[in-house]
Amino acid sequence: MTTTNKADAGLKQTIEQLIKAATNFDIETLDLIYHDDLEVIMIDNKDQKTIANKTAFSNLFKTKRDQKATALNTWAKFMHIKAFNNTGHVMLERKVNLTGVERTINLSIDLIWEDNRWQVIREVIFTQKNL
Repeated sequence: MTTTNKADAGLKQTIEQLIKAATNFDIETLDLIYHDDLEVIMIDNKDQKTIANKTAFSNLFKTKRDQKATALNTWAKFMHIKAFNNTGHVMLERKVNLTGVERTINLSIDLIWEDNRWQVIREVIFTQKNL
């Protein structure tokens, strides 16, 4: 995966910061990266859909922090990064354990350039199914 311009590189850097903040339950950094209008759509390996806003999704990480949970896996494989004007899109694969079991997930993340920084406005998470 290669990035072709400064904006694409900025998107990748923002997602790398997001991964670092999320895996270490750094709520203050997550608050800066997640847009106030964040929507997170999660489809699990049983095709069940959950939709969360910024508060609900941040609370997941706050709970992990408060329980002094072990830091999460930081592994990521970037598959697509593209900026266009003030919007961006990133697709990646991750290995995470948010529910007690480490799973491989695919993410489609939409970002917007606002307040002089990239912010995640939508995150679509698909848990890979066992075949």
